[in-house]
Amino acid sequence: MSSAVTDGLGRSPLRLPDLVGRWSALRRPFRHLPRWAALATLALAVLACIWAVPAEHRYGHRASSEIHKRLSRGDRRDFDLYKTIDHRVAAGENYYHAALAEQRKSHYPTKPFVAVRLPTLAWATVIVGLTGWRIVAGVLWLITVLGMIWFTAGRVHWVERIGAALAVAVFGAGAWLTEVGLSHEIIAGLSLSAALVLYRPWRWWPSLLLAACALAIRELALPFVLLWAAFAASQRRWREFAGLAALVTMFAVGLALHAQMVAAYRLPGDLPSQGWSGLQGPVLALFGLMSVASLGKLPGWLDLPFTLPLWLGPLLALLPLFGWAALGGRRGLFATLWFVGYFMIVSIFARRMNFYWLSLVLPAYGAGLAFVPRALWDLVSALRRRPHAASAGSPAA
Repeated sequence: MSSAVTDGLGRSPLRLPDLVGRWSALRRPFRHLPRWAALATLALAVLACIWAVPAEHRYGHRASSEIHKRLSRGDRRDFDLYKTIDHRVAAGENYYHAALAEQRKSHYPTKPFVAVRLPTLAWATVIVGLTGWRIVAGVLWLITVLGMIWFTAGRVHWVERIGAALAVAVFGAGAWLTEVGLSHEIIAGLSLSAALVLYRPWRWWPSLLLAACALAIRELALPFVLLWAAFAASQRRWREFAGLAALVTMFAVGLALHAQMVAAYRLPGDLPSQGWSGLQGPVLALFGLMSVASLGKLPGWLDLPFTLPLWLGPLLALLPLFGWAALGGRRGLFATLWFVGYFMIVSIFARRMNFYWLSLVLPAYGAGLAFVPRALWDLVSALRRRPHAASAGSPAA
């Protein structure tokens, strides 16, 4: 298979390395797996589903109990902290003075500097207010829902397209929180999801702007940008790579300035962080997805008199990854690597109380549920050695 494929508009070919190029050129990559690889993939998926339900139930029970104990003894909620900081900044106070004073008052750490949120969200809230952030979040949610239908056109069945959009809508329900403007992770996640679905190789700058907004709000968006830069470099898309490199450089400068300002307002008695080496394992990512996407119960706006079965929530949190891997194309490969890489970061570094980090993959992650039937069918086809010749798809999609 040649590693040269067109950009989807019949323009000059993109030269891809074998790994990225071959996978990206396949519309249904699972169909092309050797029989042993298809069997291994299917077995891994089944074992993961069997593990997920009891593992999340045990972990979720402990984590929920810990959260309840913290709130019962009067620990401050993060939203209350950020709301107070925003009010002080709106009143004309310096952000760093207000933020460190409130974190000190609440016995929150201020060391190292990343324990203090970037000021971008608070500064923007002074201008647009929480109502403005609700509008922004709603627009980003709508862009991702419609964008999911748009970019899958011609690639998947119309039922899958509608299913993907509906899954995004449900997984992105956090966008409609009244105080969504207080959540750095939800706003950053909505921005990254919109960047993912809007990307086109011939018009990448809107995605770059959205990724820049996410990075300015939450530094946890950096892996997304670095992965994108790696893809651009591997495809020899040097202008795109230069834009991403400039973004990372500006972020590094901004982060350095942030560190200096935090150090300038820190007091000798300020508390240090417990560190970020939680080593909680993948079950934390599963619990986080369950929590931030409210998969343990039906959305409140449905107003139905029942909840989801206990075994269903963990599967809804796990299976989208399987579906994205089966999608194929450049975007399917990128999304799969982004999700897997981010889940590994959470599994290694996050503590139990950092479950909300998982908001950064929503709502786009949920779309993978619509592609699970395709994944199963393609794996069965590979196991039965049926000669399905999948036509090459554009890596741009």
